[in-house]
Amino acid sequence: MEFEGSLSNQLLIAMPGMPDPNFNSTVTLICEHNADGALGIIINRPMNLKLGGLFSQLDVKATNRRAAQMPVMSGGPVARERGFVLHEPGEEFESSIGISGDVQLTLSRDILDAIATGRGPLKSLIALGYAGWEAGQLESEMLDNTWLSVPASNEVIFDVPFADRWVFAARTLGIDISRVSPHAGHA
Repeated sequence: MEFEGSLSNQLLIAMPGMPDPNFNSTVTLICEHNADGALGIIINRPMNLKLGGLFSQLDVKATNRRAAQMPVMSGGPVARERGFVLHEPGEEFESSIGISGDVQLTLSRDILDAIATGRGPLKSLIALGYAGWEAGQLESEMLDNTWLSVPASNEVIFDVPFADRWVFAARTLGIDISRVSPHAGHA
């Protein structure tokens, strides 16, 4: 059942006046939003950790050199020890949920094994942690002009360079976010 006003499969673009440093200049894919709250993954904040380092920590045998060089994202301030993989649909994994017809979220380790050996999805983004909102919290933040939202696109999630995603996502609305005042207001 679809939640009225759901922001699932939307990109949240932090406004320049974002008061929380965890979300300053971020783009967050909302993976689930219902009456109980919301869960999202920040898609533009790479950590100082490559996927190869994560493979080593988890004792995953890696033969895919390209994958080992992929940066791991800081997906949000909640449960930073948990891994989340956004990816294009294809092979089935133990614990996947569909975000859209184009993007899935997998929480199980089997996808890391597949990526490590070159059998995983062609496009993926690996994150540690997530962003979470309690019931009504995200709706309240939207009313306070903390976020802009745009429909999610694979281009922003997987292809646009990390450093450009915040500006690029806002530009899909015709907004040059670098020129927006950090002081929120209501018309």
